[in-house]
Amino acid sequence: MSHSHKLVIKRSSMSRPPPPPPTTNKDQQHQNPSLQEINIKSGEKERLKELLRERLLECGWIDEMKTLCRAFTRKKGRNNVTVDDLVHVISPKGRGMSIQ
Repeated sequence: MSHSHKLVIKRSSMSRPPPPPPTTNKDQQHQNPSLQEINIKSGEKERLKELLRERLLECGWIDEMKTLCRAFTRKKGRNNVTVDDLVHVISPKGRGMSIQ
């Protein structure tokens, strides 16, 4: 019993160009601008910020935050309150308020 085995050698194409180098995140950022970059360049970011300010004012959120800050400052004493104190105390309340 004789088995014949053929050796097949595949040759790669000599005219095929080399693969492109792998891209890095930095390369991809230059190729495709982020949504934030697009919004900044188009002015959409500023428009959205202004819309947010208007809505927060309309629903009374800004006035409520001012009232909370004033009450906290009166309670602790004007000279005993820092901006960091206000941020620490008021931020959770502001985030927890429902906007209608």
